[in-house]
Amino acid sequence: MAQQQMGNQPLIVLSEDSQRTSGKDAQSMNVQAGKAVAESVRTTLGPKGMDKMLVDSSGNVIVTNDGVTLLSEMEIDHPAADMIVEVAETQEDEVGDGTTSAVVVAGELLSQAEDLLDQDIHATTLAQGYRQAAEAATEALEEIAVDVDEDDEEILHQIAATAMTGKGAESARDLLADLVVDAVQSVSDGDDVDTDNVKVEKVVGGSIENSELVEGVIVDKERVSDNMPYFAEDASVAIVDGDLEIKETEIDAEVNVTDPDQLEQFLEQEEAQLREMAEQVADVGADVVFVDGGIDDMAQHYLAQEGIIAVRRVKSSDQSQLARATGATPVSTVDDLTEDNLGFAGSVAQKEIAGDQRIFVEDVDDAQAVTLILRGGTEHVIDEVDRAIEDSLGVVRTTLEDGKVLAGGGAPEVELSLALRDYADSVGGREQLAVEAFADALEVIPRTLAENAGLDPIDSLVELRADHDGGNEAAGLDAFTGDTIDMGEEGVYEPLRVKTQAIESATEAAVMLLRIDDVIAAGDLAVADDDDEEDMPAGGPGGMGGGMGGMGGGMGGMM
Repeated sequence: MAQQQMGNQPLIVLSEDSQRTSGKDAQSMNVQAGKAVAESVRTTLGPKGMDKMLVDSSGNVIVTNDGVTLLSEMEIDHPAADMIVEVAETQEDEVGDGTTSAVVVAGELLSQAEDLLDQDIHATTLAQGYRQAAEAATEALEEIAVDVDEDDEEILHQIAATAMTGKGAESARDLLADLVVDAVQSVSDGDDVDTDNVKVEKVVGGSIENSELVEGVIVDKERVSDNMPYFAEDASVAIVDGDLEIKETEIDAEVNVTDPDQLEQFLEQEEAQLREMAEQVADVGADVVFVDGGIDDMAQHYLAQEGIIAVRRVKSSDQSQLARATGATPVSTVDDLTEDNLGFAGSVAQKEIAGDQRIFVEDVDDAQAVTLILRGGTEHVIDEVDRAIEDSLGVVRTTLEDGKVLAGGGAPEVELSLALRDYADSVGGREQLAVEAFADALEVIPRTLAENAGLDPIDSLVELRADHDGGNEAAGLDAFTGDTIDMGEEGVYEPLRVKTQAIESATEAAVMLLRIDDVIAAGDLAVADDDDEEDMPAGGPGGMGGGMGGMGGGMGGMM
């Protein structure tokens, strides 16, 4: 309860149920929350990063190495910790990879700030210094970036493979990297690349090495009638964004039938309408029709008689991919269907894959939509491979769009750290200390890579610094041998945007948290009913501070 004295009368500002944490206590609480989140994913970083198993209340299990998946599935309640989770989500949306790095850097920025706050450096001064350092770091990254041509398949392959390193897909990394590069290049429209046009179909059975790329679309459906052909060659494809059924009236209507002839006539009329629908599809020359809604049984019969393959309940995402792949234009009703709306596919066939029937639409001219079939021994394996593929698709797309990459393996961070220490000398005032702290914070990436590989982090860091001081900008840590090697020669590359986005979003989140000096927990968050302890935030009394304790305990249980 906050109160102020007015004469002899106290002025109550907050409700009695509210709890308030102010000044250094609030800053400390927020910093601890951010550090806890970063610590929870730190061991997943790098080629030798470990996986985490998350089990929810329903017993569903997720085994993953992917930072954003971990953090989004953890159900973190603490508001400050949630801001760090947003860093990972932004990184995922913008680039697709580097989520763990972004969070670890944000946590380390907060950790470094904590020491300076203890030395009575003001949070605003820290924030200003951090912003200046982030700006200087972004410029320095631009200078050391390597230009990549969109036709340079070797580097694209290396970028795709780097994104998969240390994840469940690593056993078939080279094969999957080739598939990813082919897929992204297929759907590329010059500078614009939409990876939504790469459909990933997960199939349990076989091994990861059985994964393949289909130049076309696979629809997870079967043809609606067994009387329809299994296969159509050089097929004209129609897409109907509606139903092939008798429309019901918009208003509640009643039809009174007084003799059997009228009923017969009524049924004949319905049948005639359905026959006409099937004939309209046949008349425009369609061999295959994909329908968004349902197809009446009678309409199925007539379509089968015409030798047309029909598929119903096709998802809108599948429809848009079919349209891109075949060149067909979706229409809302069969009445609108014309020859100009049809697309083309060299082959439309129903095939069995791992015991399930699917429709394969292949041999399309200049495929603008492709399907990646991922195979794996279990569902958990495939899910993790899918996450690795998603990251890999993101980095290849980003590289094609930006055309700039950096060497990986901790090389950019060490180079930036040295550059920022030089830059700090030119910064006046106490902000200089914040810039130096920022430089120290960036070294958390090579340090963590070394720790996760079981190497001595201090020796590794000293060796890296010495190499970078000697002018080798691409010197990074080989997690397998412990040596400092040229990451460019090793083929370990990441898109420039992975690093710039990670630094920018980590800095923004850290600055936002450091500027908070007052946390007010509303009544329903801060206090539980005396006889109902379950209403209390995890970790017990103490409002948000208690909630943080609960989050830490929850993470400890899951790790």
